[in-house]
Amino acid sequence: MNRNFALTLTAKFLLAVATMPGAWAQDERLELDWAFSDDGKNAMALPRASWLNNRTVVLYENTEPKIERTLERFDPNTGRRRNLVDAARAISDMTEILEPDEPLEELGWPDAFGPNGRRALYQKSGDILLLDLNTSTVSAIAHTDADESSAQFSPDGQSLAFVRDNDIYVWNIADEEETRLTTDGSDTRLNGTVSWVYWEELLNRADRGYEWAPDSSAIAYLQSDEAGVGEMHYVDFEPYLPKLIKQRHPKPGEANPKVRAGVVQLDNAETTWVDLGGTLYEYLARIQWLPDSKRIAVQIMNRPQTKLDIFLVDADSGDAAHLIREQNAGWVNVHDDLYFLKDDKFLWRSERDGYAHLYMFNADGTLSHPVTSGNWALRASGGAPGMSQAISFVDEHSEIVYFTALEKATTERHLYRVGFDGGDMQRITQTDGVHSIRFGPTGDAFIDRSSALDRPPTLIVQRSNGDDTHLIEDTGSEIPNRFDLQPWELFSIDARDGFNMPAMMLKPRFFDASKQYPVVTYVYGGPSAPTVSNGWQGGGRGYYHQLLADNGAIVFLVDNRSAAGKSKIDANTIAKQLYGPVEMNDLLDGITWLKSQPYVDPDRVGIWGWSGGGSMTLQAMTSSGEFAAGASVAPVSDWRYYDTIYTERYMGRPQDNEEGYDASSNTARAADLQGRLMLIHGTYDDNVHPQNSWAFSDGLIEAGITFDMMIYPMRKHGISDDAAQLHVFKSMLEFWQKNLALGD
Repeated sequence: MNRNFALTLTAKFLLAVATMPGAWAQDERLELDWAFSDDGKNAMALPRASWLNNRTVVLYENTEPKIERTLERFDPNTGRRRNLVDAARAISDMTEILEPDEPLEELGWPDAFGPNGRRALYQKSGDILLLDLNTSTVSAIAHTDADESSAQFSPDGQSLAFVRDNDIYVWNIADEEETRLTTDGSDTRLNGTVSWVYWEELLNRADRGYEWAPDSSAIAYLQSDEAGVGEMHYVDFEPYLPKLIKQRHPKPGEANPKVRAGVVQLDNAETTWVDLGGTLYEYLARIQWLPDSKRIAVQIMNRPQTKLDIFLVDADSGDAAHLIREQNAGWVNVHDDLYFLKDDKFLWRSERDGYAHLYMFNADGTLSHPVTSGNWALRASGGAPGMSQAISFVDEHSEIVYFTALEKATTERHLYRVGFDGGDMQRITQTDGVHSIRFGPTGDAFIDRSSALDRPPTLIVQRSNGDDTHLIEDTGSEIPNRFDLQPWELFSIDARDGFNMPAMMLKPRFFDASKQYPVVTYVYGGPSAPTVSNGWQGGGRGYYHQLLADNGAIVFLVDNRSAAGKSKIDANTIAKQLYGPVEMNDLLDGITWLKSQPYVDPDRVGIWGWSGGGSMTLQAMTSSGEFAAGASVAPVSDWRYYDTIYTERYMGRPQDNEEGYDASSNTARAADLQGRLMLIHGTYDDNVHPQNSWAFSDGLIEAGITFDMMIYPMRKHGISDDAAQLHVFKSMLEFWQKNLALGD
C-alpha cells in the first residue's frame, strides 16, 4: 500500500481543508474497541524502516491485512517502492520449520538484516531463522530442542553468533556448522546474555551481552554470575496444579550480579579476561570495540553510579589502561555516544557543565575541546536496539558530526550538524515537531520519522545536506477527520520559583469557555522522561485521551523540572528523594494553575499514570487533597520493592538513605489517601512486582478505606495483549464516568 502525498501538502494544511463544510462526514465517533483493534493500532502507523548496506531502504507496511504484509524495497534515488520478498513463500517455510499450534498470521519485521543486504534474521519460538531476501526462502540454524537467542550477524556477514543455554555459539552460514565458544554457562552463569536488571536498566531492554570485532575475528562479551542474586516468585495459576515461576531480581541494597568482560577468539575458542588491575566496580555498563579490532573500551561504574570510568583494553592480553572518568554529584547517565576516530581521538557525550553535550578528547584521554555547548541538551534518537545514541553519524573525511538534540525546545527533537572544531552548527530538520533519525551506511542520506501535534506522522528519506527529499509515506488526515480528533494545545506554566514547566491540554469537542469541565491529568514524572511533546498523540493512549474529550473531559499534562529533560542541573534536584517533594510541588503548581481557569471544575479533577506514573498518582493522592479520583496502573508503592540499578541511581541504598526511602513510601502514607482510587496490576509483572499493589492495598484495608481494584492474571508490566489492554482502558473510562461525572 502506497499512501504518498505531495510534500507541499503538509498535514496541517490537509487538516484545515478536511474540516471545511462538506469535506468529510463528521458523524463517526471514536470507540475503544476500534482504538485497540489491529485496524485501530495500525491506522496511522508508519512502515517499519531500515537501511540495507546497498544504500536502499527496506520497509514493512503495518496497514495492510496481516497475511499480505511483506518486506518492501524503497530506492531513495528514484523514489520507487516495490516488494522485496514473497511473504507467502516465506511464511510457508517458517510454518514448516516451526510447526506452530496455530497458523502464522504474518511475516513480521526481522530482528536484524545482514550487513551484505542478502539476509534477514528472525528469532521465533526459541529458533533462529534466516530469510534469503533474494529467493524468499527460510532456513533454520542449529534447529535444536533448546532455545537459541541473542543472535547477531558478524560484520562480514559470513557468520552469526547466538546464545544457547547461556553459552555463546557461532554459526557459519555457508558451511552450516556451529562452533561453541564458551562452555561454562549454567542457570546462574550467563555468557553473552544478561541478567534481568542489566536488560531493564542498562541495556535498554536488549538481551545481547556481546559485540563482534569489526574484522569478525573475535567476540567481546559479558559473563554474569547471578548465584548471589535474590529470587522473586510468581504463581502461574493456569495449570491444574499451579506452579511457581522464579526470577533473579536484586532489590535495593542487596547483591547484584557479578559481571566481568572477556574476549574470545573464533579460531581457538579461548577467552582472555579483562584485567583492570584491581580496580573495583559494581557495574560493567558497556563494552565496545575500537576500529582496529585490537582493543576494546570498557565502561565501569561504582554502586552509587556517581562515577563512570572508561578503560582501553588490549584484546589479546586483557591488559587495561585508564582513559577518562565521568562523575556527577547526582548520578551519571549511561549512553552509547562514545565514538573513536581513526587517529584514536574520540567523541564523548558528557553532562559535566550541567547539559548533555559532545566533547572531543585526545587519544590519551585529555580533553581537547567542547564540540557543542549552550543551555540545551543532546537527546538520543533511534539507533540500533539497545542503544541510546544522540550521535547519528560521523563523517571523518569532512570532520562533521550529526546529532539529535533539544536545542529548539525541550518538546521537540531535531537533527543537527557541527564541525569537529565546534563551528558552523546547523539544524537540518526544519519542520516543527519530534524527529527520529537513522542514517544510511555511507552517511549521504537519512530516514526521518517525524510528527507534530498538528501534523500526523510522516516518513521521508532526505539527503544529509538537507536537499532532495523523498516522501515514503504520510499518514494523512483520514483518521483525524473521520473521528474529528480535537487539537492539542502546547504551552507552559511557571512553577512557584519561576521554573517554566512544559504543559499541554486537550479540550472537549464544542468546548464552551463559559462552562466548567472535569479534568483527567496524565502523569509519568520520572527523571528525563517527559510526557509533554510536540509530537503526534496517536496509538491507544492517544485515542483514549481523545475519547475522554469526547466524554466531556479536559485532558491535562505537565512535566516537572526533572522530567522535562532540559538539563542535568534540573534532573539532579530529585537526588535521594525520587518522586518526592520536588516533583510533587511542580505537579501541584500545575494543578493550582489548572484550577484557576474558569472553565475547570475544581471539584472534578482526576489523575492517572502507568508504572512511574502510577507511583506519581499514589504520591499525589496521599500527599494532597487536589484530586477527586485517580487510576494507578502498575505502581511502585515503596522503592524498597524495586530494583538496585534504577532505584539506587536516584535514591542510594536503603541502608544509606533510610529517611529518603521512608519519605517517598506511598505504602507508609496509604491511610492518607484522599479521593477515589482504582488500583490496577498484572500478577506476572516482573518489572514492578505486584507486591507493590498488594502492600498499598493492605494499607488501605488497615485504614478502612474502600477502593477499586483490577487484577490481570499472568500479565506483565505492560498488560499488553489486546484483550487485556482494551479491558484496562474500558475499566478506567467507566471509573472516570462514575467518579468525575463525565458527560454531566
